[in-house]
Amino acid sequence: MTSTVVRSGPKSSADWIAIEQATFMPNRRPPMVIERGQGSRVWDVEGREYLDLIAGIAVVSLGHSSPVVQRALADQSARLIHISNLYYSIPQLELAQLLMDHSPFDKVFFCNSGAEANEGALKLARKWGKRNRNGAFGIITAEHAFHGRTLATVTATGKESYTRSFTPLPEGFKQVPLNDMDALERAVDATTAAVFLEPIQGESGVHMSTQDYLRDVRDFCRDQGLLFMLDEVQTGIGRLGTLFGFERWGVEPDIATLAKGLGGGVPIGAVVAKDAAAVFEPGDHGSTFGGNPLMCAVARDVVTYILENDVLGNVNRVGSALKRGLEAMAQQQPLIESVRGEGLLLAVELRAERAPDIVRLGIEEGVLLNATGPTTIRLAPPLTLSEAEAEEALDKIARAFSRLDAPEVTQPTST
Repeated sequence: MTSTVVRSGPKSSADWIAIEQATFMPNRRPPMVIERGQGSRVWDVEGREYLDLIAGIAVVSLGHSSPVVQRALADQSARLIHISNLYYSIPQLELAQLLMDHSPFDKVFFCNSGAEANEGALKLARKWGKRNRNGAFGIITAEHAFHGRTLATVTATGKESYTRSFTPLPEGFKQVPLNDMDALERAVDATTAAVFLEPIQGESGVHMSTQDYLRDVRDFCRDQGLLFMLDEVQTGIGRLGTLFGFERWGVEPDIATLAKGLGGGVPIGAVVAKDAAAVFEPGDHGSTFGGNPLMCAVARDVVTYILENDVLGNVNRVGSALKRGLEAMAQQQPLIESVRGEGLLLAVELRAERAPDIVRLGIEEGVLLNATGPTTIRLAPPLTLSEAEAEEALDKIARAFSRLDAPEVTQPTST
């Protein structure tokens, strides 16, 4: 057997991609290799610069290579990186207290990702149902949701393309249309323990819960003795211009899940719950790496920075400017059907299946976008994106649209 020193000399994107093709399980990515980032910008190995409107899928909340994250990593790694949950550690306790002080919740469980947080919430709901609803275990979720890729969370998601290869699936999950209160009420039976929703469905294209819907669901759950749970993996920690997304709807869930922007780029997730829903006992759930000192120190400093430096105000100002610019673009670009979203979680809906083409042309123009489907483009930039960068992004996106030949607008490409 021979080995290769990967960093033996300068390599092009093609060289790195050849390594990926030889070593990775299959994945789909554009033919570019990102080498470094700063703020809202990244550079590939050839030195090309891109304005990043995806931010690691709503993860890099304070921008790439944030000094806040760098300092926390350096300081904590020199002190203590990992000790496991067999012992107390100070950053974990400080982060827990910070989240409880700025939320309606009483208890927290830390893990490593959004999928793990959602898995923990589902387990919590099932134990709560056994204790409080005569053994009820069912969870109602929304069609076109996305809750993760573990076996339980893909079942909660309910998308057949995610689940077809992994049957049999865990029982007890039902999906109903978002914003359809009658359908939700009809789905509830004696086996139902909880309703689990995203305030905004990010992965399927930034589909929003109406203002009345989440309030009606909260009231219905309270009246029926069900848990009301919200997946805030993508909408939490400032993404919508409030620390928790549910604040925009004026509701409080019994349980919420967090991840993505919580760590500003490092892997961390959390399940937060009110006392009545926090029914885990020692041994019910655990994580070797969950809540380790390094990740918690970063998350603590990220959340503190967001709260103390008008990041939420910036999200509201820049998000509104970006949305207005996209809406103005829609008036000039017949391919754009609509613009939707809140804060810095936005989507552009197209009249034809050209979203992958716009993403490709955007890369060529120097802006990173994300197609969540053949007709939907998602934007989720760093929360620190400036108004000047938003204007620059709008110009690059407009140039990408202008490069589509007009006759192709009525002839969708396959994806």
